[in-house]
Amino acid sequence: MEHIAVIGAGQAGSVACETLRKEGYAGRLTLWGDEPELPYQRPPLSKAYLLGEMERERLHFRPEAFWAERGVELHLGTRIEGIDTEARTLRHAGGTKTWDALILATGSVPNRLPAAAGGDLEGVFTIRTLRDIDRFEPHVREGARLLVVGGGYIGLEAAAVARKRGMAVVLLEAAERLLSRVAAPETAAWFADLHRSHGVEIREGARLERLLGEGRVTGARLADGSELRADAVVCGIGVRPATALAEAAGLEIADGIAVDARGQTSAAGVWAAGDCCSFPWRGGRVRLESVPHAIHQAEVVARNVLGGAEDYHAVPWFWSDQYDVKLQIAGVNAGHDRVVVRDGGAARSHWYFRGTELLAVDAMNDPRAYMVGMRLLEAGRSPDPAQVADASVPAKALLA
Repeated sequence: MEHIAVIGAGQAGSVACETLRKEGYAGRLTLWGDEPELPYQRPPLSKAYLLGEMERERLHFRPEAFWAERGVELHLGTRIEGIDTEARTLRHAGGTKTWDALILATGSVPNRLPAAAGGDLEGVFTIRTLRDIDRFEPHVREGARLLVVGGGYIGLEAAAVARKRGMAVVLLEAAERLLSRVAAPETAAWFADLHRSHGVEIREGARLERLLGEGRVTGARLADGSELRADAVVCGIGVRPATALAEAAGLEIADGIAVDARGQTSAAGVWAAGDCCSFPWRGGRVRLESVPHAIHQAEVVARNVLGGAEDYHAVPWFWSDQYDVKLQIAGVNAGHDRVVVRDGGAARSHWYFRGTELLAVDAMNDPRAYMVGMRLLEAGRSPDPAQVADASVPAKALLA
């Protein structure tokens, strides 16, 4: 192959390029990103970077020289306008380029409030890109009023940082509880208590009608007619896979770009990895939004592009940092019918079972429970729920 093109300069795209070179690919390799920044990590944006604890340069995966030494052509600040899978071309404002293999690593994009609900007012932010954080940071000041719309992990992380910076925070969740799509009531209640203990006002079952203001946001009206004042608003109402290019090119879409176990899309020569795609898992399909997934799937896809025949086997894990709490999640809890609480005081974990089968673990400041859960899930084994619930039983004994 003379030219492999990678669209998307995030975690998956960057790892794909590195892996292609490690595996001996010596042809032309181009990496296309619509942001003008060197490829960078996203998780610290809403935490260490916003808190001023991480310098901008430390966000970059690699310095510019790294990419140059490996012959990776960076096309940053360049939006790909279209791809043709039959002609094997990609089109951008500067012209058209041909490719022999294409890896789509376009990631995901945040959902936004519609303009009719005030989503286009100044002072309304999403938390996804470096530009988002740079725009938001001047508004993060002691005594200012922040409204967070959405009680998922992004909203909770934003609320935690804002409180650390001295802002008054109100968090709205339209569902009856926080984390309703991703966590059990036990985990949701634990985090609600954590945030309330740090001064966050949480309103569950509170639906936003619209944001208020003339040009700039000044508050919000709720569906019950009540109004809140706000100096800034963060929208944490989820993300969706970035599939516009793939859809326009006629690729199969199924909650993301549909790929097979090896990362191949419905078009020959076109592959996908990371947040943007769904893949076979446990007899169905799943799409994961996590750094470890993006790394491991991109490595597998890169090797397969070069002629490998490797299936991607995901053991999902995630994390979230809020105040002095590190949440580590192993597995996916979809389909659980029971949650076993393991309460070790300062360390706590929630274990998700379907019958007697372990599906996932939420571990709050409990790295041992997390690691044991990961090892069990990787091995396809399940512990005795009664032993899980007994915090006097060492976590390591659950492996026996």
